[in-house]
Amino acid sequence: MKLKTALSCLLIILSTISSAQEATTAKTKRKTEYISLAFTNSHTAMPFASFSRLVTGKYHPGFEVSTGFNWKSRSKHDWTQSISLGYSYHRWVQHSLVLYTEFGYRYKLPGGFSADMNIGGGYMRAIIATEAFSDGVRKGAQYSKFSSGRSQAIGTLTFGVSKKINSGAGPSFFLQYQQRMQTPFIASYVPVLPYNIMKVGIAISLNNKPEKKPS
Repeated sequence: MKLKTALSCLLIILSTISSAQEATTAKTKRKTEYISLAFTNSHTAMPFASFSRLVTGKYHPGFEVSTGFNWKSRSKHDWTQSISLGYSYHRWVQHSLVLYTEFGYRYKLPGGFSADMNIGGGYMRAIIATEAFSDGVRKGAQYSKFSSGRSQAIGTLTFGVSKKINSGAGPSFFLQYQQRMQTPFIASYVPVLPYNIMKVGIAISLNNKPEKKPS
């Protein structure tokens, strides 16, 4: 029942995003703005507590593929919507598959720089990273069993900076710092598991028209 409920919520989220994007495209003739790929490193820690460890600590690798569109776009400001699909591995803890959306604000700076803040949420499939054993015995020995994982909800808060190489369809390089809350990790005594995540990536614009430079 929990899986069916989580999947139903996910379908509602995706349907809402799709309908909103279709409505926005119909009214403003805007299309998907970009596609991006980011490599990630993550640590379990309280919010804003382990930024240095994301650079100097142990590496818990992952990647994310994202796309998105603008609700509104001005010379200095964008109101954005993104959707991301990602995978990460935390040794001894879990493999994570995530699908989530974020609503955000971008402020455009001179020289092709920009800063943004995003908030959102979505679905995680968490698969235990250590071998799980059954209660039974096979050929005189306890045997392991495959786990397909469990459904989780996530909430996100992301801050980022980016640098556009040129106007039009040129790439942008970006650095993002994300706070992610996973729930329920272990309902009985760890209901929420916080993650600090650093992302480094490249975004390719799908809009060939040069952007207006902020004054």
